[in-house]
Amino acid sequence: MTALPDFNSKPARAAYIGQQLAALYPETPIPLDHSDAYTLLVAVLLSAQCTDKRVNLVTPPLWALANTPAAMAQVSVAQIQAIIRPCGLSPQKAKAIAGLSRILLEQHAGRVPQTFAELEELPGVGHKTASVVMSQAFGVPAFPVDTHIHRLAQRWKLTNGRNVVQTEVDLKQLFAPEQWNQLHLRMIFYGREHCTARGCDGTICGICQTLFPERKRAVRTKK
Repeated sequence: MTALPDFNSKPARAAYIGQQLAALYPETPIPLDHSDAYTLLVAVLLSAQCTDKRVNLVTPPLWALANTPAAMAQVSVAQIQAIIRPCGLSPQKAKAIAGLSRILLEQHAGRVPQTFAELEELPGVGHKTASVVMSQAFGVPAFPVDTHIHRLAQRWKLTNGRNVVQTEVDLKQLFAPEQWNQLHLRMIFYGREHCTARGCDGTICGICQTLFPERKRAVRTKK
């Protein structure tokens, strides 16, 4: 008889999770429609407090209007806002898109910079957005932590969940850098499909049941 893994060990849980998610999601397509680093950057900015599905409905008319920094810099903030309004926070996002487009032209020869520091200096671009662009546009190992990843990492006891910054640190320590870019997408996919905010409380989905078969109480996610 094969002995069950010792899931009391955090590295053992991480290894099992990595294997299961790779089997479930061998391919990791980026959920946001885009054609290059610039359109990905704008799409990720738009996705703050908005679903990827809605962003993908909003971006085609935005790209039809302007899909390069040079073209976007010629568009008024009001025009941008009128298109992206369904995404929410449209006044701030429209100003950020206009502002970062001008900065890319003035300071980066119209190209999206390839460092975290330069990306995070752009209007509306925080660490998570920069991490998505660095990982998915440029292939640099990064582990962007969204609400799904933050929730799952707590339910699977991979982090204490104190905040998303700590969750990112803990996950980077548990998984090899060459896994990060695909794994963060796999965790998002699993969090949307199986270990959802309301559909699983840490006791229902397959991974939660396997890792914690004796768990009786729901896991309360720290924000």
